[in-house]
Amino acid sequence: MIETRLQTLGIELPVQSPSTANYVPFVKTGTLIFISGQLPAWNGELKYIGKVGLDFSLEDGREAARLCALNILSHLKIACEGDLNRIKRCVRLGGFVNSTDTFKDHPKVINGASDLMIDVFEEEGRHARMAVGVNSLPLGSAVEVEALFEMDKS
Repeated sequence: MIETRLQTLGIELPVQSPSTANYVPFVKTGTLIFISGQLPAWNGELKYIGKVGLDFSLEDGREAARLCALNILSHLKIACEGDLNRIKRCVRLGGFVNSTDTFKDHPKVINGASDLMIDVFEEEGRHARMAVGVNSLPLGSAVEVEALFEMDKS
């Protein structure tokens, strides 16, 4: 079902690169999957380096957040052994926006990730969320998004 929805939506998932620091991309405990913060990279190439509100528009920031969410889904697919149908729901997203001091639309930027989760998982994609502005992010990235999912027990 989810794979069919991804195809219908024309969504391709990026290929994942190994972690660049001392952490793992996801942790499974019980029925929960915690996905580490993902940057806006496509097949290992970092995109959107800079600040939203200076180097990038709000719409660019939304696209960066969407790209982070695609990386989340790519790791999620690995975490559930290739079967995204095992995902019961997206529980929470946490979004960080590297922005200017005067930028005020952090939630609108992170909507790029939230909208993708709802597109893919429909009602089960609705989630709790946090969206904050920060002074900097790893590698100068404009956005970083982390996630928590629940999967079935099988």
